[in-house]
Amino acid sequence: MALTKNFKNTVAARVQSDPAFAQALLDEAITLFINGEPETAKLILRDLVNASVGFEKLAQEIQKPAKSLHRMLSASGNPTMSNISAIFAAIKKKLRVEVRTEVVAV
Repeated sequence: MALTKNFKNTVAARVQSDPAFAQALLDEAITLFINGEPETAKLILRDLVNASVGFEKLAQEIQKPAKSLHRMLSASGNPTMSNISAIFAAIKKKLRVEVRTEVVAV
């Protein structure tokens, strides 16, 4: 029988040890939101919250119940733009990164 690792644990360990990976996850979540794929973006964001700031600390920081945050970032969750903005800001602060946008003509 093959040994397997829990995917979420692997992501969390990689976020902790590799700042570029954490930045890439954040960039991907933002890109997915902007490009009309909020369900996938929320799931990536949920993994990133778990791996970085944690739901309890995030709840304190943005003054929302942790249970509500879990629901917001589920595949069927429906967070407001102000909640999404607050979540992104908290993750940016925790990861100590800046997010820049770039318009690319297609």
